[in-house]
Amino acid sequence: MSREMKESGIEWVGTIPANWTVTRNKACFTCGKAIIGADSEKTQLLSLTTHGVVKKSTEVLSGKLPESFDTYQVVEENNLVMCLFDLDFSAVFSGVSRYNGMISPAYKVLSCRKNMLPLFADRWFAFVFDDRKFVHYAKNLRYTLNYNEFADLPIIVPPIAEQERISQFLSKECERIDKVIHETKSSISEYKVLKQAVITQAVTEGIHGSRSMVKSEHEWIGEYPAEWSQIKIKWLLNERKERSIHGEEEPLSMSQKFGLIPTKAMDRVPNMASSFVGAKLVSVGDLVFNKLKAHLGVFAVSGYDGLVSPDYAVYSTTGVANLKYLEYLFKTPQYISEFRKKSSGVGAGLTRLYTDDLYSIYCALPPLDEQLEIVDYLTEQCVEMDKLIAKKEQFLGELEKYKKSLIYEYVTGKKEVPWDN
Repeated sequence: MSREMKESGIEWVGTIPANWTVTRNKACFTCGKAIIGADSEKTQLLSLTTHGVVKKSTEVLSGKLPESFDTYQVVEENNLVMCLFDLDFSAVFSGVSRYNGMISPAYKVLSCRKNMLPLFADRWFAFVFDDRKFVHYAKNLRYTLNYNEFADLPIIVPPIAEQERISQFLSKECERIDKVIHETKSSISEYKVLKQAVITQAVTEGIHGSRSMVKSEHEWIGEYPAEWSQIKIKWLLNERKERSIHGEEEPLSMSQKFGLIPTKAMDRVPNMASSFVGAKLVSVGDLVFNKLKAHLGVFAVSGYDGLVSPDYAVYSTTGVANLKYLEYLFKTPQYISEFRKKSSGVGAGLTRLYTDDLYSIYCALPPLDEQLEIVDYLTEQCVEMDKLIAKKEQFLGELEKYKKSLIYEYVTGKKEVPWDN
């Protein structure tokens, strides 16, 4: 028999069970302000991550570090740690600590009052974080809530006994789902590793089985088939520098997953220039590099005519190499590493692979007819593996969507956990 429901008065919650209450966060939590001080040297450092609150060693930290941890906050077991800044894009929002320790003063450390269980609060805030429901309450540029603003926001409070049942049920179900998610992600990673291994073997050893090999003096080339030749990339590519006169061609952008595609087809359309006059022209079949990200493998043969940022490099073939073959070759770990060495500039994200540096690199190249044979082979192999990966990624998306739906249905009371569960 369905239970009696009532309107919560919260648009993004809808109806809730009649015996549940709607209140404010300040009625369920207190905010801790204890600073660790001189005890920092003997206190466990903690970190809020996508996997919850975890232990962290001060000995393996990297990046910008404080002179001391004396200003860090005290965290006790079952405290809730909240990230109330950058609500529009932060990777984490909340987590319950299983440990005593200390954490950055950037976070808020909450203790639950008697009407709220930490594990139920954790599931509630997981629901809130989905679709970033608190973003529209933040009025500043960094989408940050101060504690008083957070304290005035609404929260749903079931009876304690029901919070306990919901928490236990969701812990069991989410653990089961998380296990399948982990296994699926591992399987996807294994297929991607296999795909890269197939590509690397084909473009470094060929596809004709055992054959006579010779050793290159260039470390990144290693051994290669004796009938192949060593050649500078300079003799394989011509840089194209034609610019758009009117800026009316199709804008193209580089996707690590899909290669060079129309900007309008990107999952997230980037901010575009007010004018494309002077942008570089691209023709179908050109090899296009994002010079800033070449060391990350961000380059591809274009399937479209259009235009790209002046910060991209556009190449056509001299006729010696098939550009799709070069795309496969250049994305092997050996060449990505060499691109990284040849890139110049200051700071992460500011290094570029300039044409002269790209041209200075040697590669081992099969005859053109064997290049085409390898491209056909890899296209067939990669299509099949990409289909398997896509199916698993779709399944992964469905699992994650189901988990979010499950949390929503139970923390808002749309579904009831059976008493005998």
